[in-house]
Amino acid sequence: MEKSRRTFIRQASIAGAGVMFAKTGLSAKSYKRVIGANDRVRVGVVGFSDRHRSSHIPSFMNHYKELNFEVVAVSDIWNKRREEGAAIWKEKMQNDVKAYRNNEELYGSKTVDAVFISTADFQHARHAIEAVHAGCDAYVEKPFAETMEDARAALKAVKETGKIVQIGSQRRSGANYHAADDFIKSGKFGPITMVELTWNVNQPGRWRRPELLNVLKEKDTDWKRFIMNRPYEPFDARKYLEFRLFWPFSSGLAGQWMSHQIDTVHWFSGLKHPRSVVANGGIYMWKDGRRNWDTLMAAFDYGPLDDPSTGFQVTFGSRMHNGDENPAEIYYSNGGELNLITNKISPVGGLTEKMAAPMGMKANLLPEISLKNTEHVVASANTGGDVLTSNHVRNWMECVRSRQQPNAPVEAGYSHSIANIMTNAAVHTGYKATFDEATQEVMANGKVFKWGDIKA
Repeated sequence: MEKSRRTFIRQASIAGAGVMFAKTGLSAKSYKRVIGANDRVRVGVVGFSDRHRSSHIPSFMNHYKELNFEVVAVSDIWNKRREEGAAIWKEKMQNDVKAYRNNEELYGSKTVDAVFISTADFQHARHAIEAVHAGCDAYVEKPFAETMEDARAALKAVKETGKIVQIGSQRRSGANYHAADDFIKSGKFGPITMVELTWNVNQPGRWRRPELLNVLKEKDTDWKRFIMNRPYEPFDARKYLEFRLFWPFSSGLAGQWMSHQIDTVHWFSGLKHPRSVVANGGIYMWKDGRRNWDTLMAAFDYGPLDDPSTGFQVTFGSRMHNGDENPAEIYYSNGGELNLITNKISPVGGLTEKMAAPMGMKANLLPEISLKNTEHVVASANTGGDVLTSNHVRNWMECVRSRQQPNAPVEAGYSHSIANIMTNAAVHTGYKATFDEATQEVMANGKVFKWGDIKA
C-alpha cells in the first residue's frame, strides 16, 4: 500500500507539473536544459515545525533528486527542534546538515541558496524579509503577514530583490482549481454573485501541544527573538508552542484557514482584496485560556472600487466545536454553481424557465460538467493534502531554476493578508473594516487599525 501511495503521489505530481508547464509555456525539453545548466540548490530550513515535518519533508523528497536540490541546514531557536531537524534531514539526505541557533547564524554561513519558512504565523513576513535580503529564494507558509506594516515591508523586500517566493497557498497548484479558474475566466460561468466558504472541525486538541509544554524551558530557546516586533510578554510555553490560539502571535481561524480559501476568491475574480468586511466571533466552547476565537463568521463585499453597483458577497464561517473538516468552497452565478467540494459545475440554483418566463426573460442554466473532464484532478479540493503540497513545493523548486514567477507569488500573500487583517479589524472593533488604497492601511471607524492598540 505504501508503494502504491508513493506511486500515486509521484504520478499526480508529474501530472500537476504538466499543467504548470502549460500555464508557463516552459516545455519539459527546455526545462531540462535550464536545470542542466545550474549547480545543486542548497536549501535551509527556517523553523523545524510540525508543518515542515509532516508536509514539506515528504514533498521535497518527491522531487529533490530530479531537480538537483539538497537540504544542508536547519535554523531553529529551540535546541530540541534544532537538533531533531538536523538529525532527521541528515538521515534523509545522507549528507552533513548543520544546525544553527538562529537565522543570523544561518545566513552568515553563506551556505544556503533557498529556504523553507514555517515558523509562527506572525513571523512569516519578517523571516521572508531576512531570507531575500540574504540572497535566498523562499517557500513561505501562510498566513503571509498579520499586520499591514509587516505585509508592506515584506512585499517591498521581495520585489526589490527579485527573489523567487512561493506563498504556501497550495490550492494554486491543484489542477482542479486551475480548471475552475479557467472556466470562470472564460465567461461561461457568468458573473460571480456569491461565494460560500466554510471550514468546521470538532477538535478540542487542535493547535494544542500539551505533551511539549513541560519540555520547553526558557533557557533552551530565545524568547525575545521569538516575539520579534510584537509587544513584550513574559515567557509562556503555551504562547510559544500553541501560538495559533493566542493573539497577537496569530489571528487563529482567519490566518490559518480563511487565508487558504479567500485566496481562491482573489485568484478567480482578479480582485486584490475586499471592499469591506463585517465579522464577529467568540470563544463559545473551548475555554482553555486561549485568546483567539473558536467560532468566526465574516461577510465580505467584493467588486471594483470605482463601481459600487457591481460586485458580489463572500461569506466565511468556521467553528472548532462541531464539524468533520471538509472545507467547502462554492461559487454561485445566476446560472448555477461551481462546487469545489464535488469538483462539479452544475445548473443547481440557476434561473429556470418557470421563474424566468413571467419576467419576459430566458432560462439561464449552466451545463453539467465535471472538472475532472476539464483537467486532471490531482487532489481533493477539500484536503489541501500531500499531493497539492507536493505539487506546490515542486512548482517552487522549478521556479527557483527557471526564475519564473511561481503559482502563488508574493502578491497573492499580500492580498490574503489584507483580507485577514480586515477581518480581524472588524471582529476586534465591531465596525465595518475597509481598505485605504492610497495608504495601504486597513481602516475601522475612520481610524487606521493597529493590532498594538487592541488589548487581549
